[in-house]
Amino acid sequence: MSDETAPVKVEDISPVKKKLSFDISWVDVKKELDAAYRDMGKKAKVKGFRPGKIPRKILETLYKDNVEEEAISNLVNKYYWDAIKENGISVVSQPDIDQNGIEEEKNFTFSANVEVEPVIEPNDYTGLELEREDKEVTESDIEARLQQIRQMFGTMEEIVIDREVKEGDFTTIDFIGSHDGESLKELTAENYPLEIGSGMFVPGFEEQLIGMRKGESRKIKVTFPEDYRMKRVAGKEVEFTVTLKSLKEKILPEINEDFIRNFEKYETLEDLRKDIKKTIEEENKAQSDAALRNLILSKLLDKNEFEVPASYIERQIHYMMEDTRSKMASRGLNIKDIDKLSDTYKDMYREEATKVVKSILLMKSIAAKESLSIDDKEINERVMEMAHRRKQDFNSFKKSLEEADIIESIKNEILNKKVFEFIEAKSQIRLVRTEDSQNGGQ
Repeated sequence: MSDETAPVKVEDISPVKKKLSFDISWVDVKKELDAAYRDMGKKAKVKGFRPGKIPRKILETLYKDNVEEEAISNLVNKYYWDAIKENGISVVSQPDIDQNGIEEEKNFTFSANVEVEPVIEPNDYTGLELEREDKEVTESDIEARLQQIRQMFGTMEEIVIDREVKEGDFTTIDFIGSHDGESLKELTAENYPLEIGSGMFVPGFEEQLIGMRKGESRKIKVTFPEDYRMKRVAGKEVEFTVTLKSLKEKILPEINEDFIRNFEKYETLEDLRKDIKKTIEEENKAQSDAALRNLILSKLLDKNEFEVPASYIERQIHYMMEDTRSKMASRGLNIKDIDKLSDTYKDMYREEATKVVKSILLMKSIAAKESLSIDDKEINERVMEMAHRRKQDFNSFKKSLEEADIIESIKNEILNKKVFEFIEAKSQIRLVRTEDSQNGGQ
């Protein structure tokens, strides 16, 4: 450290916290105070004196607190950052500074508590015994996916005959919810679209609409779940007055050679079925890859216990909450409702956020131990692939990623992939073949 740098004592409070204690001589403190007073003298406006010509005693009388505050800030910044650099400390959060001010003719002391990344010595990441699911695509999988595609080409048609509502119908309803005789604005709507049997409404609501006819009104009672977001009615019975305004059904096309005319890339129904099979196989592989890597992470986290910085966890919770807010907003939810729900989710996210942070740090430590790295060529290839998929120019797309600080995330993604591939190559993996007929490849 330089001659001007104060002696600093570095203590390990925990694997992720350090305390830096500073003792700065009065000589150095006085130099900083003098400089701060000179600076104040140039800026201060005191009647009867020109800037730069104000006596020190007057400045001390008028601006002592401001000057000392400035001097303390300069001292803390100067010596703290010198100490961080000289001691090779990688801080991950803003320091928590503790100081008691400047006293005449006395050394200035302060401490800085900081969070640091833990030093991880990864263990037991080779020779893992793993199972990998190998899903076989069946004819029923292909048929189920074909039916999903068929649903996409269905058309809505108004039901003109007078008949009762049945499951699968698409209705438009007005409803008013009330509890203890009081109407609830939050549970009232007009021209509300609802597919009967979709499960989009409170359990027990849709079932009671079956049998209604267009133009009919009906009173129904529904008990809300105990954990319902609207606390006022959680676990309580609410009465709804429902009016059926319109009734439609979805008419689906026949799956035949005529159906193929909806697509430019297929000439026959068999071409479509082959492409469906290929798509499901790719989805199954992606799911199998993800499941295997989740299994690897689970095993590694069980074998490697370490503490992580609280600031990292809070940051990850913030990212998760912002993602939730974005998804809720895209569904048309009110901003105030979103914020209330997000606050509720914060504690729910903590366990998952801790796992995410631990996984990132552990994979990083394995990469360092095994000297796994990435170069600019690999990054550019990944960006080129992303740009091509979005049909954008490579240079302008890469610039947009750099401006949005996304390049670092891409680097981590590529490096993590290398680490997983390394671990998989060093593991004993048993393939377990299964059929995927339960979910149709979804």
